Amino acid sequence: MKFLEIFLGILTAVGGFVEIGELLFSMNAGAKFHFSLLWVIVLGTLGIIVYGEMAGRIAAVAREPVFDVIRDRTGPRLGIITLVAAAIVGIATCAAEVGGVALILQLLFDLPYRLYIVLALVFFLLVIWLLPFRWIERVFGLGGLLMLVFVATAIAMKPDWGEVASGLIPKAPQLSSKAEYMSYAYYAVALLSSIMLPYETYFYASGGIEDDWSPRDVPLNRFISGVGFSLGGILSATLVIVGALIFEPHHIEAELPGTAALGPILAFGKAGLLLCLLGMFFAFAGATIENCLSVAYNITQFFNWDWGKRRKPGEVPRFTGIWLGVMVLASAIVMTGVDPVQVVEYAIVFSVVILPFSYYPVLRTARDRGIMGSHANGRVANALGVFYLVLVTLAAAAAIPLLIITHSGKS
Repeated sequence: MKFLEIFLGILTAVGGFVEIGELLFSMNAGAKFHFSLLWVIVLGTLGIIVYGEMAGRIAAVAREPVFDVIRDRTGPRLGIITLVAAAIVGIATCAAEVGGVALILQLLFDLPYRLYIVLALVFFLLVIWLLPFRWIERVFGLGGLLMLVFVATAIAMKPDWGEVASGLIPKAPQLSSKAEYMSYAYYAVALLSSIMLPYETYFYASGGIEDDWSPRDVPLNRFISGVGFSLGGILSATLVIVGALIFEPHHIEAELPGTAALGPILAFGKAGLLLCLLGMFFAFAGATIENCLSVAYNITQFFNWDWGKRRKPGEVPRFTGIWLGVMVLASAIVMTGVDPVQVVEYAIVFSVVILPFSYYPVLRTARDRGIMGSHANGRVANALGVFYLVLVTLAAAAAIPLLIITHSGKS
């Protein structure tokens, strides 16, 4: 039955790579810059595999989730700043995903948008309250696999695979102005951030503890993080390809989830539309649950309160109250009429700012032989960990200036 825990990796990857923000970022990256940003997806996918594997290994060996590690390795002052920032980003992302689910339901059944926000809220409250953690993994992990329709769509559209391969090599395209180069840099940072979102490691490590991982599950963790996040990377890459083939020739951008369905419709008709919408529903719903629970995990872990979906709600009242509050607050935010796409766009860019503060403690713990023993990082893991820590630190420094200069990539 341990093999079924692959769905933890699938849920984390699909919810992290193909939530509403990543869906539109990836398609618009293709629409604006053809295949030239595919290398960022490869770079980011390897990075989240490296840090996801480390976070999962720490959870299995030391039974420490990420915010235990952050508190113990950075101290309470810097830890609380990271906690507050992570909570704000988590709530904003959760709100955007609730809005995304409501938009998908509106496309499927054509009733008022705000009604679907209320129905989505009730749905999520019931799912998180009633379903055990493992069934949440399996239902939304398996449902998210319907997003593979985008892989089939990219293949059916017969791109020039030589051009696709050239996009995997890091290089800037030939652009006509400085403003376009700044926009390219903005999309590169935003794509990297959306792939290496910190809540993915928060949720993944907490999920490993929920599933009672132990040192003997270290190989399973390596397999799950490698397969799950690689799947997310492939999906993200195919979204770039579909965006380049459909939207770039017409000089338009994908601004709503429904526009992303155009590719599967052209390739497979009504069946493609249905698979696409259902896949997006499960992907956005998985991201909603991940972010909601991640905020609750982070706060309770930081303050050493009892936590866990594996326990009855009444046994962990603070944990239960936090995730209930997050879900209600997230739904209230999108009920105001704010654009969920704009909310998640800002959340993704601001999340890159906290990446170094989340990943440094993970690297420091994973390489500590006093804690990890024979499961501590080897030379390759340490080298990759340091490389990506430097990379996300540079991205964090550039993210907000690029957001302002390019007007969210519009220049």
